Amino acid sequence: MSLDTGTPAPDFTLPGSGGKTLALSALKGCKVVLYFYPKDDTSGCTLEAQDFNARLGDFEAADAQVIGISPDPVKSHDKFCGKYGLAFPLAADEGKQTLEAYGVWVEKSMYGRKYMGVERTTILVDREGRIARIWPKVKVPGHAEEVLEAVRALS
Repeated sequence: MSLDTGTPAPDFTLPGSGGKTLALSALKGCKVVLYFYPKDDTSGCTLEAQDFNARLGDFEAADAQVIGISPDPVKSHDKFCGKYGLAFPLAADEGKQTLEAYGVWVEKSMYGRKYMGVERTTILVDREGRIARIWPKVKVPGHAEEVLEAVRALS
């Protein structure tokens, strides 16, 4: 499924780190940064999480919630959060329904081998629950700062 800006963001309810349940519908009225990433505690995913975490106060000051989503289980998320001091929730989408709804569970290729995996993507959801911006195929360096600027520009 392909998502476009201005369309409603698919709702989800997923188990999250720290024993939380994360539901997009519960965050209506806030700006929400959903960043989809492949795997806990890998180099690119760790850098991305640390970059968002380092700017978390700025995101909160701009009335935005940050949520990371991957197919890893909650136990992995809890370990990842503890190891790097992540102060925002990570959602576990082991069934991949949310990843599929957002179009980020895709066929990938490495060394000629095809496999299914998460395409690193960030989606900014506005206060009304609509998609305000999509960053596909994210390159980690400088990404969190770019997302923060877009959050600040969104009323």
